[in-house]
Amino acid sequence: MAGNLLFTKEERTELINLLKTLRGAIIPTVTHEEEKKIYNCLKAAADNKEIVRDVFGMNPILSSFRTALIAHEEIGLKHDGIIAILLYTGVRDNISAIERIKEEFGENVSRIIKGLVKIQELYKKNPVIESENFRNLLLSFAEDMRVILIMIADRVNLMRQIRDTENLDAKFKVSEEASYLYAPLAHKLGLYKLKSELEDLSLKYLEHDAYYMIKNKLNETKKSRDQYIQKFIAPIEKKLTDAGLKFHMKGRTKSIHSIWQKMKKQKCNFEGIFDLFAIRIILDAPLEQEKMQCWQVFALITNMYVPNHKRMRDWLTVPKSNGYESLHITVNGPEGKWVEVQIRTERMDDVAERGLAAHWRYKGIKGDAGQDDWLNSIRLALESKDDMQVMDRFKMDLYEDEIFVFTPKGDLIRFPKGATVLDFAYHIHSNVGNCCVGAKINGKIVTLRYVLKSGDQIDIITANNQTPKQDWINIVKTSRAKAKIRQALKETQIKDGLYAKEMLERRMKNRKIELSEATMSHLIKKLGFKETKDFYKQIADETLDMNHVIDTYLKIQSNDSGTQAQNVRSAESFSYEAPISDKAGGHEDVLMIDRNMKGLEYSLAKCCHPVYGDDIFGFVTVNGGIKIHKVSCPNSHELHKRFGYRIVKARWSGKGVSQYTTILKVVGNDNIGILNNITSIISKEEKIMIRSINVDSSDGLFSGNIVISVEDINRLEKLIKKLNTIKGVKQIRRL
Repeated sequence: MAGNLLFTKEERTELINLLKTLRGAIIPTVTHEEEKKIYNCLKAAADNKEIVRDVFGMNPILSSFRTALIAHEEIGLKHDGIIAILLYTGVRDNISAIERIKEEFGENVSRIIKGLVKIQELYKKNPVIESENFRNLLLSFAEDMRVILIMIADRVNLMRQIRDTENLDAKFKVSEEASYLYAPLAHKLGLYKLKSELEDLSLKYLEHDAYYMIKNKLNETKKSRDQYIQKFIAPIEKKLTDAGLKFHMKGRTKSIHSIWQKMKKQKCNFEGIFDLFAIRIILDAPLEQEKMQCWQVFALITNMYVPNHKRMRDWLTVPKSNGYESLHITVNGPEGKWVEVQIRTERMDDVAERGLAAHWRYKGIKGDAGQDDWLNSIRLALESKDDMQVMDRFKMDLYEDEIFVFTPKGDLIRFPKGATVLDFAYHIHSNVGNCCVGAKINGKIVTLRYVLKSGDQIDIITANNQTPKQDWINIVKTSRAKAKIRQALKETQIKDGLYAKEMLERRMKNRKIELSEATMSHLIKKLGFKETKDFYKQIADETLDMNHVIDTYLKIQSNDSGTQAQNVRSAESFSYEAPISDKAGGHEDVLMIDRNMKGLEYSLAKCCHPVYGDDIFGFVTVNGGIKIHKVSCPNSHELHKRFGYRIVKARWSGKGVSQYTTILKVVGNDNIGILNNITSIISKEEKIMIRSINVDSSDGLFSGNIVISVEDINRLEKLIKKLNTIKGVKQIRRL
């Protein structure tokens, strides 16, 4: 072919040979007329300099022929798949050419090429290919399953050709992709031969020394290994034949990649791997006698060789969740060597070889049963001798309820279908979500309401003056984003309330009005508010007139002042030297505990941690200060009995505005996440803070102490009620 792509003599020779092989393999599925059209298409692309050598200096046309042969011989692709592979090189950057393909070669070929182009676009976004999400995204993009099969065949061809390349960076990159992405895909489709080849070649290029060390060791031991296998199976064959069983046996050596993975996992050298090979005994047994014959073989072998019971695997009685059935035993054979023996029937072996042991079971995908049927049907179609057009029935509907989108760095994130830019912003960080005003998606600016699509690359746009809105809760789809928006709105409400409270206090100070929490509490209730925060919010929103609030406050204060003057003595004038008895008549003196108390030293007892609102009493200490105890304090009885003359009656004054420390004793089932649920509820409570947590676990139960700061007893009791609703919490009480 002419143009920018010049063929070397060796390349021309190889291309002619490949063409002969392909022509012999796929005729009569590809007609002579179609061959001419393919040639003209590739020649036109080459003449227009649309085909150039890749980063390894390889000829793309020659590579496409190699890939086509692998796809046909190793996978089973035929007419449409082969034509798509050959044409893709010449039309991938030419949309109009793809439309002509549809006219000349049909919808199927055109759809496969479009799928290959679409996935190539994903690579331009520099994705992190190591993530499971990228595999999921590839599968969701490939409406025609042949797209994935062609990608696997293409990567196998590439890995075979880059052995001697000088472009080491590119070689390293494609080898990593083969290991993380293409080998697992091949495994999931049951293409075990290609999967093993991709893994071994990846190891060869990425860890050269390890690969050749194992390869040389295997070569050195091959002769003795083959002799040992024959020595091991000879008496087994005789026993099974004498028992009248129909069977065949085969031995297999582990792949180099598998041996290396085992060496790393067990942290040992090559000689430390005892199961370098396994013997597989495959019985030809009727369905109703399968298990009986398998166990019969098991008994015969374990009578001949001593088994290692710790390494026995019974997937016959209880098959794996993916349908795999087999008996695995490891026995001590001749010369004291351990040998793995796998016992199964023809049916079981057929199931395993078809790939049913490698079903996709991704979290969040609905319905394993339909998924398994879908994959099994594809696998059967691949192995069928029928034309591959039978696969046109199968569409990728596994991911219809979820999407995959890119971060600017190429990381992939999974979202439910219908998620918006705002969901993405809150997934990144709360502050990013709170300040989000829109996004740039694939170079185009969109609003925060934009509904995300699979493959979108998203760059969030923020503004410092942006704040969360109440209607944002209806925009987002994920519960995580909804929770973060509610939290942000709550924090904003608290800030507004603090600002409003500060304004009110400043206004009252300017008018020389003394602020009392008790009077303020009375005021809030009189104005019809159940929650203090609602009262301050209306002040902040200016829907409640501040002058009206202050006037009402003054009226309440004047009405209450006379009564308070008669019933309550000031803390400064209180004399605690005279003992107070519960039986004393007349007017009793009561110590009023208030944050504004002056001239009197008091502290809260650590034995019972009283909180504002508890029934309390005071105890005069030897240094003259007063300890405040709960009436229900465990030391209360002893203090009254021995030191009754030092007991002082006390009660709280005003409203609880300080933070009081108390301890909660929690006992519950030691379930995953229960402690997170407890701390999450506490942290969401307004004006309650966690100070420390100390937890022990034993026999499936955990018990611990949570030290918290709380403003009053009402908040504490509400918190305890909420914590008691958590599943798994058996007991929660104050210490």
